[in-house]
Amino acid sequence: MKKAIGKVSATENCPTTITSFTFWTKEDLKLSPFDIVKVGHLDESFTFGQIEEINHITDAASFMSTFISSDFGDTGIESPTLRVGLNYVKARVLGNSKGIYLPVHNDAPVFFAHREEIEKALGFDDVQNKVICGTTCMYANIDEQKIEIPVPLNRDFLIGPEGAHLNISGISGLASKTSYAMFLVKSLTEALASANNDPDTGTAAFIILNVKGKDLLSIDEMTEDADVEATKEKYAKLGLSPQPLRNVRYFYPYGGGGPGMGRKPSTYLPQAKIEEQFKRGVAQLFKFEAKSDVENIDLLFSNVDDPQQTMASIIDAIMISHETGNGDIQTRSWEDLVKSVKAQTDKDTKSGDKGILIQSWRRFYRFLNLHLNSSRAFADGINSENYECRLADEIVNISANDIFVVDVAKEPESMQAFVFGYVMREVLRLRNGEYDEQRENEQKIPDRIVIVVDEMNKYCSKDCSKDSPILKQILDITERGRSLGVVLFGAEQFRSAIHERVTGNCATKAYGRTNSVEVGKKDYGSLNPVQKDILLRMNQGEYIVENPVLRAPIRITFPKPIYKQYK
Repeated sequence: MKKAIGKVSATENCPTTITSFTFWTKEDLKLSPFDIVKVGHLDESFTFGQIEEINHITDAASFMSTFISSDFGDTGIESPTLRVGLNYVKARVLGNSKGIYLPVHNDAPVFFAHREEIEKALGFDDVQNKVICGTTCMYANIDEQKIEIPVPLNRDFLIGPEGAHLNISGISGLASKTSYAMFLVKSLTEALASANNDPDTGTAAFIILNVKGKDLLSIDEMTEDADVEATKEKYAKLGLSPQPLRNVRYFYPYGGGGPGMGRKPSTYLPQAKIEEQFKRGVAQLFKFEAKSDVENIDLLFSNVDDPQQTMASIIDAIMISHETGNGDIQTRSWEDLVKSVKAQTDKDTKSGDKGILIQSWRRFYRFLNLHLNSSRAFADGINSENYECRLADEIVNISANDIFVVDVAKEPESMQAFVFGYVMREVLRLRNGEYDEQRENEQKIPDRIVIVVDEMNKYCSKDCSKDSPILKQILDITERGRSLGVVLFGAEQFRSAIHERVTGNCATKAYGRTNSVEVGKKDYGSLNPVQKDILLRMNQGEYIVENPVLRAPIRITFPKPIYKQYK
């Protein structure tokens, strides 16, 4: 056995416990928080601990004594008094090699842990159905001891059925939230593909909302970065293919055009690039038709304050007219709907249809007109020869391993919210069996459908109205999605701003770099003070990850995206 790096110190004021211990070591030993050490214990067993805090102490009685020993504050001389110094390290107990859960004893030797011991201490050896979530590095500042280990999660605790949902938080631009979500999507797709012969594995499909620029509009193409070979090598070390994602289809909002006028999707991607995707058969333009999609009109009003439920009453009246075909509200087209609502505002009586006040109809009309005019995707008539489609029809026929990218980056916020709510609603209907007869795809519906979205603060913040239909759907997914087969991967800048029932139901949490105000919130209560401090200065591509199968929070890194990105 290698030489010990220190010994346990159990004092009257700082005893060892079944959950923690403290040991001293040389002051020049470059240990770091999150490193794993082992301690000799009873019956030739070892207790494993994760380093939480490192302190330096000398035999000086006070700050004054160190000042005096430097000739009363002369910084230019060496202190004539030799001070004995050491580091003392606080560690959190992770387990024992023989299941002995007693406090380690004073003077017990402390050692570096081997790779296999680290994996056992963190619970990696017990992980089933492995999905790699990144790499953790032990003893990073000690060249001869440095160990890099892929970190596995159990996919059953990531996308169900044992646990589900992922929340990623961190400052915009520095935390690489979207890149990390896509890394996990890649890791999941390859893990599922490698286990296809196992009937108990299950299948999954992914629907990703692109909400920022051109970030995710070429994820099936190889990166053009100069250091691509180094990136490929990092993926290979993790057991992942150095290839971009496969089975990808892109959906862009219809932006106008028509026969002889060209196709004009509402997107930041250049037209020439979209035409190339059309030729490859991987891109379509989606529309929302009144005759089919008016039933989702409540999603347009998710962020409209409605304390008296007047908006909800009008929407109910529209739904009754739509379902029965009777009444004053026509829903054959968006134009008919707007005209019918406008007619209610022109009546001379104080109340319009269903006894709703004229003022309420006028308010509803203003919002409806504003929202429908904000996007050309509210358009009647689907021309398949022009690569047009209805988004719900494509979701109904989604297959295992499919990756749908729905681009809403160029759309106004109200439209982004509508599309997100629309996707969630259609996925829930599909998984609940409402579309079994309409499904043209003969393949089995995927066992899990994962919805990936950034900017979660727009849809489920603590300030959202409790009556918001989008918030209700998010809560439904996070609370029941594990059993329904619907999983949410959400990201936001500030975790503390998100509804606690959403973050509380996420089995996996990834904390990226953030600020000092944020880490002071109760949402970070599971991290110790040192780990919180590390969050303030983590590098891009670093996260602290928590998951039920991991015995402690783990600091990980992940490689840069292997797919093409636009600068």
